[in-house]
Amino acid sequence: MMRTIRLQREDFDAGAEQAALARGRPDIGALVAFTGICRGDGISAMTLEHYPGMAEEEIARHVEEAERRWSLKGVTIIHRFGRLVPGDNIVLVVTASAHRAAAFAAAEFLMDYLKTQAPFWKREERGDSASWVDAKAADDQAAERWNRRADAAE
Repeated sequence: MMRTIRLQREDFDAGAEQAALARGRPDIGALVAFTGICRGDGISAMTLEHYPGMAEEEIARHVEEAERRWSLKGVTIIHRFGRLVPGDNIVLVVTASAHRAAAFAAAEFLMDYLKTQAPFWKREERGDSASWVDAKAADDQAAERWNRRADAAE
């Protein structure tokens, strides 16, 4: 399985990353992509920080979990760090499979993990103030469903 995990300051081209994953791969029948973008609803900027090395290892661990749960042909995850402003790309998750159900489920699983458990810290700037952001209860609830599904399968 083709796997790409990158944490970077630089922007990414979502279309080029999808094309790179699928190029020359007749075994891929479905490609699902999610791009997270910095919103501007009162936020003038956000800063994302991570623990280098540990963050990549943790993301890889969850990609391996997705591979165990679904028949995947490839995964690309790119997560930016540093200061971002509204309209900037933040994260890209691309999953490839022979069939759409696996690609959709794996992309959603990986995004729920990145939103709630990945070792990133987010600081939002609003006007003259800045504050660190806690995980939202709704995001935690969305991610919890994957634990319930794993428990039910055993």
